[in-house]
Amino acid sequence: MPTNTLAGQETHEHPATGPASTARGRIRGLGRTPHGRQARAAWILAAPFLALFLAFMLLPVVWSLLMSLTDTQSADLRTPLNVSFIGFDNYVRLFEDEQFRHALRNTAVFVLVGLPLTLAAGLAAAVVLNHGIRRFRAVFRVGFYLPVITSVVAVAVVWKTLLEPRAGLVNTVLAWFGIDGPAWLADTRFALPVMILMAVWRNLGTVMIIMLAGLQSVPQSLMEAAELDGAGAWQRFWRVTFPLLRPALLLTAVTTGIGYLQFFDEPFVMTDGGPLDSTLSATMYAYKQFGNGNYDVASAAGYVVFVLIIALTVLQFRVLRDKD
Repeated sequence: MPTNTLAGQETHEHPATGPASTARGRIRGLGRTPHGRQARAAWILAAPFLALFLAFMLLPVVWSLLMSLTDTQSADLRTPLNVSFIGFDNYVRLFEDEQFRHALRNTAVFVLVGLPLTLAAGLAAAVVLNHGIRRFRAVFRVGFYLPVITSVVAVAVVWKTLLEPRAGLVNTVLAWFGIDGPAWLADTRFALPVMILMAVWRNLGTVMIIMLAGLQSVPQSLMEAAELDGAGAWQRFWRVTFPLLRPALLLTAVTTGIGYLQFFDEPFVMTDGGPLDSTLSATMYAYKQFGNGNYDVASAAGYVVFVLIIALTVLQFRVLRDKD
């Protein structure tokens, strides 16, 4: 807009320049540049996932954490503002509960026994498929991996039928040799070991596939050099092959360990945590507390399992990570 100066000359006003005006110009032009259009399209496409994640993942996690610090019961759902903040009292109650401590012991046994057995069985199957079996290798791979893709509920029902004390196939075969088979799932001595055995059988296929990929990626030149140096088969495996399998071993140990710490389906379908809580897991304890309306204690139990998962994962990374 023209203005008069003291000298009678006209001048023109120019828009302000500087960092602030430059930033505003960039913001206005963000939607006009190709990069801005791509960013806007990406946010639009990600919006449904973000909404679902916030509604069904993040919000329940935060809400359950808050419930673990309050005295929330099922009766408080209609009046959620009437609950009281009690701090860590629910966690103290958990560890004073003998049933929860028993569930933690069962979970620890399941992990400490089942995890090494699963890794060892999967690695052994991978070694046999990689070197010992030449024909029908694909058939054996499918056979080992088939239990992984089968519903765990279906697997548990089949195992429960096989282990029936009177008409089950296992006791029927034992009777052929004059052995009186026990009531496997009704005996506190056998119920948890049976579930560990079933978990090993069901999950070794995943470990086998990953380990087999690791074995096939070992450079053949290293094996030939070790053989020329006089290393035997066991020395070649332990000194050359096994160190190169650390990434695969770490992956399978972490994923399998996380799954075993949360084991729930097997006792839920086969024993309902019995007999005498001998197969009660920490996650099943949380489930039962939730069913009884004790939402505060159930949430606290869930976070105890969460902390155990973090601790086990950190320990596995420290032990199995590549030393180089």
